[in-house]
Amino acid sequence: MTRDAVIVDVIRTPVGRGKPGGMLSGIHPVDLLAGVLTALVDRNDLDPALLDDVIGGCVSQVGEQSYNITRNAVLAAGFPETVPGTTIDRQCGSSQQAATFAAQAVLAGHADLVIACGVESMSRVPLGSSAAGADPYGSRVRARYPEGLVNQGVSAELIAAKWGLSRERLDEYAARSHALAAAAGESGAFATEVVPVAGVDRLVDETVRPGTSVESLAGLNPAFRTDALAERFPDVGWHITPGNSSPLTDGASAALIASADAAEKLGLEPRARFRSFSVVGSDPMLMLTGVIPATERVLDRAGLSHDDIDAYEVNEAFASVPLAWLAETGAEVAKLNPRGGAIALGHALGSSGTRLLTTLVNQLEATGGRYGLQTMCEGGGMANATIIERL
Repeated sequence: MTRDAVIVDVIRTPVGRGKPGGMLSGIHPVDLLAGVLTALVDRNDLDPALLDDVIGGCVSQVGEQSYNITRNAVLAAGFPETVPGTTIDRQCGSSQQAATFAAQAVLAGHADLVIACGVESMSRVPLGSSAAGADPYGSRVRARYPEGLVNQGVSAELIAAKWGLSRERLDEYAARSHALAAAAGESGAFATEVVPVAGVDRLVDETVRPGTSVESLAGLNPAFRTDALAERFPDVGWHITPGNSSPLTDGASAALIASADAAEKLGLEPRARFRSFSVVGSDPMLMLTGVIPATERVLDRAGLSHDDIDAYEVNEAFASVPLAWLAETGAEVAKLNPRGGAIALGHALGSSGTRLLTTLVNQLEATGGRYGLQTMCEGGGMANATIIERL
């Protein structure tokens, strides 16, 4: 007997700028995640005692995001103490991996009802905090890569150089992201997915800039160039700027995942089902290119082609990532991030996977599309990909 893992509901907070003074910067990340957990069970009239697990993604698991933030959020949400929670780190794809683990537990018959979720408060726990003052690699990794690994921004530059992406092309893509996100917001397209945050009046994403243009982006300086790096990589154009990169962001998101049988018994209406998954490792120097093989692998596992896919969510960590992905896959650009991507909507690291899933489900429903594919590049050279089918 075939067992389906279905998506009952998906929600997210509005995204806030990930710096002091951002609209969510006054909210403790435990409380931020607890808010979406509470909203998810409330709007589905679900007894949280029925949950088999809560699986959360978070990247900087230090300080206020330490000590298993997902379990702490479960308690903060007022769920019964019997509901467990765990926090995972697959870098930027942490909550996409959480959704995969949740769905796989359902498919294997080990769970019937799971919440996958994610959070990141980059205003309160800055990017890189978990490795501050420490060597995250050790001698054996350094021996394997004696010239030294680089950060994601430099990887984005290496990708731009390898695929011949000009500064103008990158900025054009960034302006597109803001225009699409602004249009979606103005049309009310996000209304069904964004839930309020206690103590915050605003429901509109703080990072979207409607008036963004190639001309307004042209004056920004490269974000990652240093003299030493320019000498090491003489063929790099140094085109990556704050304008064609995802901004630092605060946010949380969550998905209610169930077996089809459990959903029916509880009177829950499934919105989509998981069709296939993939996760790959890739070159840690070009660490953001894993989305390309992950996409092809997930399509092959589903027995589908690009012609079958109605919408793609490819995380816009940097503009060079989706542009290289487009060049290699030949996918239709009109199907790519049709509501804007992380350049406009932000990249609250641990939350981004279930945030993309939220937007993808709603896009399929709004357009009548059947299949959606999301993929996420990840630090250290990895990528997740997921295909869902609207029901």
